Amino acid sequence: MLRILVVAVLALAAPLAAAQEYPSREIRSIVNFAPGSGADILVRWYSDQLSRLAGKPVVVENKPGAQGTLATDFVAKSKPDGYTIMITPASSTLAAVRYIFKKLPFDPQKDFASVTTLSSLAFVLAVDASRPINSVADLIKHLKSRPNDGFYGTGSNTGQIAAEVFKTGAKLKTTYVPYKTNAQALSSLLLGEVDFISYDATWAVTQQESRGGKLRILAVSSAKRAGALPGAPTLGELGLSDSDVTPWWGVVVPAGTPRPIVEKLAAWFNRIVASEEHKTFLQRASLDPLPGSPEQMDALLKTERARWAGYVKLANIEPQ
Repeated sequence: MLRILVVAVLALAAPLAAAQEYPSREIRSIVNFAPGSGADILVRWYSDQLSRLAGKPVVVENKPGAQGTLATDFVAKSKPDGYTIMITPASSTLAAVRYIFKKLPFDPQKDFASVTTLSSLAFVLAVDASRPINSVADLIKHLKSRPNDGFYGTGSNTGQIAAEVFKTGAKLKTTYVPYKTNAQALSSLLLGEVDFISYDATWAVTQQESRGGKLRILAVSSAKRAGALPGAPTLGELGLSDSDVTPWWGVVVPAGTPRPIVEKLAAWFNRIVASEEHKTFLQRASLDPLPGSPEQMDALLKTERARWAGYVKLANIEPQ
């Protein structure tokens, strides 16, 4: 009996000891998307902030591909010790992904432990600024003049859903073209290979014509206008119903990561979210703060799965 009691006490003490020592070395921060993307910008900023609080390097590793699922699978199969984290658009990579793909190499519900939510953002519909398309009405007219209503490009689940919801509201048949990187999508847009692109505002604002870029942003997918894009109307304002697609960011670690380590990470990220530096960063990146906890993120993922299932059904997206 005494031996059993000792074993039980040691089992409880081990996670606490691990948390007290954590981190004793560098942490890997995995990015679902390519360098230079809006996702990459966000992950690198949060990782730098985490490094300051943790007192150890946080090394960012990009693993783009398959709309973010390659990186997600890598994290799912990583050692659950707190040294591999994923700062991710969780509404897309965890909530929506099960409806986008027929088969996944990971279980988005069972293979991850939630740490906390961070922020939310809008997606945008954008066109080549050199073309005479100045509004969503112009875009719809242009698309309807093209065979089978033309083409659009994106590189994420959220971008696809935002565009498909727009298509449904506008009664379009426009064909989806997937891209691995933002640069490839932008190049195709400028070459006329696609008629519009659907991407996160964080990246798009850096490419817009008012900043010397080559994108003209026509509208945002969110329920309200983005702070960094006050001139871009929401699709709802334009009469396209059921068009509130507002993805959000959170942090996850592999399932089985000791709870004290999860709580330590959550505390650090909540300090980041509460900082003035974070507020300034969000304003520049077209994001809104979304503080939380492991429990709140779990609850949000549960409601988001139902919400995104509705989006996929509304947009008539066939799983790949």
